[in-house]
Amino acid sequence: MSEFIGSVWWLLVSLGVLVTFHEFGHYWVARRSGVKVLRFSVGFGKPLWMRRNRHGTEFAIAAIPLGGYVKMLDEREGDVDPAEVAQAFNRQSVFKRIAIVAAGPIANLILCVALFWLMFVIGRPDFAPAVGKVEGLAAQSGLSRGDIIVAVGDRATPTTSEAALALLSAALDRSDVPVQVRGEDGREATRTLRLSKLPADIDERQLLNHTGLIWRHQLTPAVIGRVLPDRPAWGVLAEGDRVTAIDGEPVASWGDIGGLVDALGKRGGEAMVEVQRGGDRLAFPLTPLKAKNPETGKQQWLLGLEVAKGEPQPDAVLRYGPIDAIPAAFREMGRQTQDMVAMIGRAFSGRLSVQNTVAGPITIARAANGHAQHGPAWYLQMLALLSLSLGILNLLPIPILDGGHLLYYLIELVKGSPVSERVMAAGQYVGLALIVSLMGLAFYNDIVNNLVR
Repeated sequence: MSEFIGSVWWLLVSLGVLVTFHEFGHYWVARRSGVKVLRFSVGFGKPLWMRRNRHGTEFAIAAIPLGGYVKMLDEREGDVDPAEVAQAFNRQSVFKRIAIVAAGPIANLILCVALFWLMFVIGRPDFAPAVGKVEGLAAQSGLSRGDIIVAVGDRATPTTSEAALALLSAALDRSDVPVQVRGEDGREATRTLRLSKLPADIDERQLLNHTGLIWRHQLTPAVIGRVLPDRPAWGVLAEGDRVTAIDGEPVASWGDIGGLVDALGKRGGEAMVEVQRGGDRLAFPLTPLKAKNPETGKQQWLLGLEVAKGEPQPDAVLRYGPIDAIPAAFREMGRQTQDMVAMIGRAFSGRLSVQNTVAGPITIARAANGHAQHGPAWYLQMLALLSLSLGILNLLPIPILDGGHLLYYLIELVKGSPVSERVMAAGQYVGLALIVSLMGLAFYNDIVNNLVR
């Protein structure tokens, strides 16, 4: 499946699931509140499929799959049969109307918890939060190669993903954060990562790259893919060997080999190159040769080795049993809600670019496809985050959105009478303008971030 087709497919699946749950929340509570539902539509525009149930509700799948709606009997939208007036939405008590409107976002929050629970039960493959290399701020803060990051602030970090998200949150606020680590000797210690020293003009997407923290899985393993003929290692080292040390200096990744070989060549003479071959540890005396590097075209000291190609394999799994996954799912939703609200706050305060906050359908489609390719647990996590985002977005007090209607009903509770139709109409125009502006920004960000760059 091509990336384009895969992206379109997973976007449609994601929107279909999220919209169906959201609208079903409205529908379910409306029916149980005695309101007649005229249509339950997934998508907008001309229906591609439709059926009617015994209660007179039309269920439809429409041509434009970018949302959905539940249309209820309402005297403000047309004539109502006197026999059905009691079933009109506008005739219900304010508390019932609040329940019906709030049910959509609540359905998304319930779905979010369910998806996180399923993700935890299945198990999300990931990488251990092991430090592969430190420089800059990370080195100045006392972090060392081989450290396992146990927690960032008060947030446990069982995998690299959790550690990266916690560090990003602190980096966006330019706040120093305590990092609990477990060293290679098994001892635990707390270091303070001085993120307040990050420059103010860094693109938010590059913040973590400026912390000086490089994860172990980001380093290319020192595994030999090919030994070049007529070079010092020819006939000595073999494909699949993992280089562990050169002249007594440990090799943690492929990037360490060049500098050690160069130093050895400048020193002159031979040295022991240690490798792991299968279950054996072997050492061979080798002398570097100064020759043209086929990759860079420059003269340098070489052994004649090429790196083995391949993607790093996950070495950790975030998993809970079915019972333990229940509180874990609620905790995860709470953490993600806190992060999303903080992100919205940063955007409104100008501390975070809206270009990196509002995503459009192209970005969502590519992300959905990418997560799906990493396995079901990763896709479930993304779907949970999208469901949470949809629930939070709809609760914003913007007319047209559910949150705007809830605001009207809260005002009605306070003043004792409904908001006038003139005020509601004006609010609809304001809300529509805000939504159109938000959609325009989302499409602009899509073009800039995915098509221009």
